[in-house]
Formats: sequence, structure tokens, C-alpha cells
Amino acid sequence: MIEAPLTSIDSYIAYFSQTELPVLRRSVRALAELRAQEDNVSGRRLATVVLQDPLMTLRVLVYLEANRRSTQNHDITTIERAIMMLGITPFFDKFSDLPTIEDQLANHPRSLLGMLHVISRARQAAAYAYDWAMLRHDMDIDEVTVAALLHDAAEILCWCFAPELMYQVTQRMHETPGLRSAKAQRSVFGFDMHDIQLALAQAWHLPELLITLMSDRHGHNPRVHNVVLANNLARHASKGWSDPALPDDYQAIARLLHMSNEQVLRRLDVPEEFWPPTTSGEASANMPDAPGTA
Repeated sequence: MIEAPLTSIDSYIAYFSQTELPVLRRSVRALAELRAQEDNVSGRRLATVVLQDPLMTLRVLVYLEANRRSTQNHDITTIERAIMMLGITPFFDKFSDLPTIEDQLANHPRSLLGMLHVISRARQAAAYAYDWAMLRHDMDIDEVTVAALLHDAAEILCWCFAPELMYQVTQRMHETPGLRSAKAQRSVFGFDMHDIQLALAQAWHLPELLITLMSDRHGHNPRVHNVVLANNLARHASKGWSDPALPDDYQAIARLLHMSNEQVLRRLDVPEEFWPPTTSGEASANMPDAPGTA
């Protein structure tokens, strides 16, 4: 475990690069059940299991890049294609009986709850991003989904391997309402999770496209904007539909999707008692365009 902040981003890269990433216990069980019926399992079915677990998703992508074939002349940016590249049986051979997050945090129950909260949020962000990518006729919906799921992967890693430091981050945010998460992270870790994650993604040679989609710095790109807004909404909504940041989220989503605020609220199933008082059903044609196109 990391019990004190490390001195540099390179130190975080070195630590995580020599550590085996754990996965959810439910992922281990689900894969064991599928392996028992291996002859009838498709790559898509396997991918569905993997995409419920951000760290399993990350493990698959990192492994694929670390074992890239010399004949592979293009990046693999989705889990289904990664499984197809590996093959069903080799996939099971490599990704069975993995260490679990629950065992890793057995002595840190409050941190396990914090990490499971972030994983739940990541899944919700991926679901939002998938839905909006469908609406936008995105060129590859699965890429956007993976990027949304992994957007906060460094935060999950730090819950696993620096649980007490992450708990300090949450305490500081609780004690100082309105304190931005990045500032709280820098005050504890010396760096924010986004910087650590970007450095890890580059060190692990993740596909450049996924790195771009996961980076808030490319928010002018509508595909990145989709990922960022999905994670913002998931983060704010996880605190309850009354979170004060949500009205701005709704407006930004409405611009991205060329919808009215009311259409967005209905699509998100926001209870009407939590609708912003200024919500109206303007036609999407009267709304300013989101930057760029698919």
C-alpha cells in the first residue's frame, strides 16, 4: 500500500507498473461461469462482463499492448476487438483466477465502499456516454464507452493501493463544500488523478485515440466532450438529484445532443421535483450548437 504521497509522477508510474491490478470478485466469478461453457461463449458476451469492471477493462488493454504482435499494424480500442485478437481460450487462460479488489481492501472497509462508489459511477458514465454516442451516430460507440468507463481509472487505482490517502481526499472535500476534487487530490497526493492517469496511459502505451478520449484537455472534440459530460453527470448525480452542479450539466448535454433541457431531463429520468425552475421545452433548433461534429 502507498501510505504517504510519492515524490513524483514517475514514482506513481513505477509503483503501478510493478503491481498486479486486482479486479472485482464478481468479474472472477462471472468469467469462471463462462469458462465452464467456453464452446458457446462469444467475444461480445465476454466483453459485456469485462466492461462491468473498469480495472478488468484496463488489464485487458494493458496486456494487449504489452504483448502486441509485430504484425499488428493498428490499435485495438475496444474490448470486443481485443478479445477477438487474443482468442477466447487464450483470454480465459490469461484472465482467470485474478486477485480481487475485495481481498486487496479486506482491512480497509471504508475505502472499499469508496472505491465501489467510484466504480458504480464509472459504469453509469459509460452508460450515459453509450446512449449519447448512439444519438449522435458516433463513428465508434464502443470506443466512447470504454473511454468513459476508464475516465477515472487512476482514482480507482488509488482507492485500491492508497486507501488512506484517498480517504483523506474525501474528508477534505466533505469538510470544505465546493472544494474541487482535483485540488483536494493535489493537496494529498501532490498531483491530481488526471495527471497521474495520463502519465500511466502513456507509459502503458494505451492507444492514442483512447488517451485522447479520456483527456479533458481535448474537450473541444465532441467525442471527448461526450465522455467528459457523461462523467460529470455521473459524478454530480451520485450525490443526489439536488446537487447544485446538475443544472449546468443538463444545459451542456442539451447543447451536445441538440435537445431542449426538458428533453434531456426526461431522457435521464430526472424526477420532476428536481427539475431546474427555468426548464422549458424550447426546440433544439433554437439551441446553440455543440462544438464540432461526429
